[in-house]
Amino acid sequence: MNTFLITSEAVTEGHPDKIADQISDGILDAYLQKDSQARVAIETMVSKNTIMIAGEISSNAKVDTVNVAREIVKDIGYEKDCIGFDYESVLIMTNINTQSSDIAQGVNANANKEKSIGAGDQGIMYGFACDETHNYMPITMQLSNELAMRLAAVRKDKILPWLYPDGKTQVTMKYNEKGEPLYITSIIVSAQHDEKIDYDTIYSSIVKEVIYPVIDNKWMVPTTKIHINPTGRFVLGGPAADVGLTGRKIMADTYGGVGKHGGGAFSGKDPTKVDRSAAYMARYVAKNIVAAKLAQRCEVSLAYAIGQSEPEAITVNTFGTHQIQNEWINTIVREVFSFSVSDILEELNLRKPQFIKAAAYGHFGKEDMNFQWEQLDKVECLQEKAKQYINKIFEN
Repeated sequence: MNTFLITSEAVTEGHPDKIADQISDGILDAYLQKDSQARVAIETMVSKNTIMIAGEISSNAKVDTVNVAREIVKDIGYEKDCIGFDYESVLIMTNINTQSSDIAQGVNANANKEKSIGAGDQGIMYGFACDETHNYMPITMQLSNELAMRLAAVRKDKILPWLYPDGKTQVTMKYNEKGEPLYITSIIVSAQHDEKIDYDTIYSSIVKEVIYPVIDNKWMVPTTKIHINPTGRFVLGGPAADVGLTGRKIMADTYGGVGKHGGGAFSGKDPTKVDRSAAYMARYVAKNIVAAKLAQRCEVSLAYAIGQSEPEAITVNTFGTHQIQNEWINTIVREVFSFSVSDILEELNLRKPQFIKAAAYGHFGKEDMNFQWEQLDKVECLQEKAKQYINKIFEN
């Protein structure tokens, strides 16, 4: 058999890069709470016991960005007992300016003339969905995220009180020649911990309290390898051990290396930046296509020019899994969905504060968060359109 492996990685909310993402999105949400039209592009860096916040904001609202950052660090769990980084003593510096007038005129131009805003940047954005899981995510990415969330939960719920906030997870799955998942070949969990805990306790506790509650036994085989803190020790972690930057975990934010990525990060950007909004729209379209059973796997790509309201290109790739002609799917997508920037913002309800909920454990697949881009409200329409095309063939 022509089998192959797929690996996906996730990180916990206490990972340095994720701290930066959450701070950037927390500031964005704080502005949107007061001004739904705010233009925000915030980047965050964390290092040692220091946070640097920089970027551009155009808004009449006033937000205490330093306090927002401090509260996020506290909620993550970096308190006084955490090594080298804590919410009370962390030094926070800011360098925030107004949005470039050159960018603003591109975004505003159509708003003045056509009642439609232009894209805040150029680029290509991708969305993906498949039928491997209940939420149409690749199973390796879904399991990695679930392990990372469980790692945080047992820390916060004091089930494993000796855990600290930093952590990573990774799942490798073997697939058959049809692209169907067979079994897990390896699981990796790296978890920051108190130095007084011995390795055997760490290993057995994480297997029992993190891996077993998440991983269905059907995916485990006798040869499945489990690695817990492969170096044997993970005491020094978080920003005390590594610099964190906004937007440095784009694969963990999306599909774990399954499907393409346009390269643009999400966190800290208001929805006029199509890096974020068009990627959400592409996921929305792909997920509804798969849920409508028009394909088993679907990747949607959207390309925009800065200042233009409509995309330069819309492409749907079903990887040969389409149940009706691929050309029909591409046409139906254009009939059912609108891809102007203004329509995306309205369709997906992107002007409201909600983005910090997406900043850790992935922006997609979170059906309990009520994100509009995860809704399946276009399934019936897509199916009806597909029937119309099929009926035309029989009529002819």
